[in-house]
Amino acid sequence: MPRDPEVHQDATAESRDVRDQNSLPDNAVEARALDKVYRASGKTGEKHALKAVDLTIPRGGIFGLLGPNGAGKSTFINILAGLVNKTGGEAAIWGYDITRQTRQARASIGVVPQELNIDPFFTPYELLELQAGLYGVPPKERQTMAILEKLGLADKASAYARTLSGGMRRRLMVAKAMVHNPPVLVLDEPTAGVDIELRQQLWRQVRMLNEMGVTIVLTTHYLEEAEELCDRIAIINHGEVIACDTTQALLKQLDNKTLTITFAEAFEQIPAEFQAFQPEKLGENRLRFQYRASDSPLSEILTAATNAKLTPVDVSTLETDLEDIFLQLTRGAHERAAP
Repeated sequence: MPRDPEVHQDATAESRDVRDQNSLPDNAVEARALDKVYRASGKTGEKHALKAVDLTIPRGGIFGLLGPNGAGKSTFINILAGLVNKTGGEAAIWGYDITRQTRQARASIGVVPQELNIDPFFTPYELLELQAGLYGVPPKERQTMAILEKLGLADKASAYARTLSGGMRRRLMVAKAMVHNPPVLVLDEPTAGVDIELRQQLWRQVRMLNEMGVTIVLTTHYLEEAEELCDRIAIINHGEVIACDTTQALLKQLDNKTLTITFAEAFEQIPAEFQAFQPEKLGENRLRFQYRASDSPLSEILTAATNAKLTPVDVSTLETDLEDIFLQLTRGAHERAAP
């Protein structure tokens, strides 16, 4: 439950105190029946962007929020950040209700948007000092150089932002979101449109921040990114959460496996010994088997090959990944939503 308001307490000071081990909440973010309807004038009607969303993001992890374009991810984040007003339900950040304890809630979250909105005529040091001032951080309590150091930008502190590389600018966006020491950091598509090398660099930065104790909420279109970084994942589609679990548990939902065997001998028809496995014939000497990994029929398939007097010369397997789960869940949700 959200904490009682503390009207006379400075929000920024409170954000620095939220890491007190005696008062750490179990969850970084909680949403209960969170609803958002965009009402439009004229004949365009309304859009139900979030539909009674229940979502809990535990403290201390890297949480992935996935979904296709228009699924409701940005609306959810913007409500948490105070940029969009909810229509119904409740939400809390670090235990603070976003409606009743607005200042404390906003002081507990930093948001890194996908767009690079950096003034090119300011230096990184000046940008962070300005941002800290906007959050009410007293000059003597600011950690501008320490933040730049952590993100590998200390040597660029006095350089104009327009001279920074794309990767440095993205790191500077993260630095801006960290000036008020928020315990929760939201990264909205942080690696969209960047090359593989830069993506790997940003992954290392995300892990580093998480090791420092920051709870990371990551939205991404790159499923391999979520699979690599996130310990828990929620999938949202048409404004509804259709899955939320640990990454490993989601991967176990579909334990389909594909086994392809190439044999030394050629055959015109699938040998009778394999009929029980219903394989697919690929060329004159290859078979593809689809099965559930939990059934573990590999030894039986190899025994059938021996009985058929066939010699395997190459064996390859392909397991289900997060993309398979994502596609199946979103496709299923779309079919259920169709009239």
